[in-house]
Amino acid sequence: MDPAVARRALAASTEITRMALAGDDPEAVLPLVVRSAAALAEANLGLVMVRSPDGTLTVEAAHGEPAPGTDNPVGVVLSARSAAARAARSGVTVVADDFTLDPRTAPFVPRMLRGYGPFAVAPFGTRERRLGALAVYRRRGAEPFDPATVDLLTSFATQAGLAMVLAEGSTARQRVAVYQERDRIAMQLHDVIIQRLYASGVQLDLLSRRLAGRLDAADAARLAEAVDQLDQTIAEVRATVRALRNAGTGEQPEPTDLLDSVRAEVRTAGELLGFSPRLEVHGDPVDVPVEVADHTRAALREALSNVVRHAGARRVVVELRVDEAGLRLRVADDGCGIPRGVTRRGLRNLAERAAAAGGRCEVGSSPRHGTTVDWWVPLDR
Repeated sequence: MDPAVARRALAASTEITRMALAGDDPEAVLPLVVRSAAALAEANLGLVMVRSPDGTLTVEAAHGEPAPGTDNPVGVVLSARSAAARAARSGVTVVADDFTLDPRTAPFVPRMLRGYGPFAVAPFGTRERRLGALAVYRRRGAEPFDPATVDLLTSFATQAGLAMVLAEGSTARQRVAVYQERDRIAMQLHDVIIQRLYASGVQLDLLSRRLAGRLDAADAARLAEAVDQLDQTIAEVRATVRALRNAGTGEQPEPTDLLDSVRAEVRTAGELLGFSPRLEVHGDPVDVPVEVADHTRAALREALSNVVRHAGARRVVVELRVDEAGLRLRVADDGCGIPRGVTRRGLRNLAERAAAAGGRCEVGSSPRHGTTVDWWVPLDR
């Protein structure tokens, strides 16, 4: 091989590898691949084609002038029986002195390529990851590609394809690292920050009750506003957690693990109550839709918050039931019931969340029997 050509090939491969591993968009890398291939092979046209699952090839980048009276070949789909598709599939380079006349290639020549004759196509990628094919063409009547040029094209296509494959792996690892960091942050927000905010809100509300009658109206209002702000902050942090867990997937949000959330809420309430509520789970909540899971989790937190703040209970039972009829959440305590004068805002929130999901909420309360919250929503399965 001509030393000058070898140096150009090495320089082109190095630049392609640098761009690919730097995370550049493939749409920016592929034009460099095909431009370099056309220059090294002294071809009038170069095409890089990407393989589809059905075996066809789609032209993703081109360099050179299309034959007179023809369109730009980018976007053209080549048959799975074409020479380029065979090269991509088998990993063997195909060469023809005139691909419009050669019986192996002539039946599959697209109209826009009929002005070319000498042809060579090499597999693009690796044996394990065959991305497609890299083809070069010369005008009809031009000198065919000699063996040295074909070997150079084959080697270059392999090196450039390897760079693209390595870039795919590097990008995937970077994405995994990002997702893992997002999950770590989301877990920290959910398991630590939200629980601390929730506990602070409960403590402030308890303080407000103990100081009832000793605070002027302005101070009492400020305490109530602080509790409301904490509740709002918790809602915003939960939204952030959902966004972190689903960011960048390009997919619908994954179903939330409702059971883990329910256990966390019950555990937090137990820390504040001084005893553990009993949790009963019937059915499998794993497929509960995200929106219903969010409503359920918020309803449970509101119900348990009322127990902690007002009930003075010694026994609390939380029941989560999922069946064909829908999702039922039941929180029962043996406390003093809902005291007079206590705001009903939380209970209204429970009812509104149930209604938003097409369900209902019923609350029974008395000084002798405690309070029971029965919250139900339908499930579309």
